[in-house]
Amino acid sequence: MIDRHLDDHLRTIARLRDHKADIEAIAGLMIDCLASGGRIFWLGNGGSAADSQHLASELVGRFERDRPGLASLALTTDSSALTAIGNDYGFDQIFARQVEALCRPGDLVIGISTSGNSPNVLRALEKARGLGAKTAGFGGRGGGSLKGLVDACLIAPSDNTARIQEAHLLVGHILCDLVEAHFAPPAATV
Repeated sequence: MIDRHLDDHLRTIARLRDHKADIEAIAGLMIDCLASGGRIFWLGNGGSAADSQHLASELVGRFERDRPGLASLALTTDSSALTAIGNDYGFDQIFARQVEALCRPGDLVIGISTSGNSPNVLRALEKARGLGAKTAGFGGRGGGSLKGLVDACLIAPSDNTARIQEAHLLVGHILCDLVEAHFAPPAATV
């Protein structure tokens, strides 16, 4: 069983090489957003919520280089907002309502959904587009409805939730490295 998981993981990760253009497109959106004074909002459910928090914190704090903090926020962390919105408007609106309140043109909203069909993620991306923000997505299983709602999308090459999540986290770290390299390039050697 261990070998099966390791082999499946390695196959999925190796197939990410075929998605370099998608990764570069998302990195470009992130860099353009931050360079123009925008903010990056992350959202997702379950493990994707945890990934949202993880990746937002890598940008606010640091990934591997010391540099000024970058404006990034996970919309998965405010339990009062999530429960109030869920109670008053329904679970499908927990992210869209926050996007409506916080997002402005020039910002970037990144939705993470292993199926590509999480209704609350889709509603948030629709709201972001309506507000003039850019959108990006991390999906799996062919991309679902997510791929049609975003300016750039990474569709993990797997139908297995665990492998999709593993690919998403690796790509998230690659994106953090690309963004950080832009804002804190290595010092020139003499």
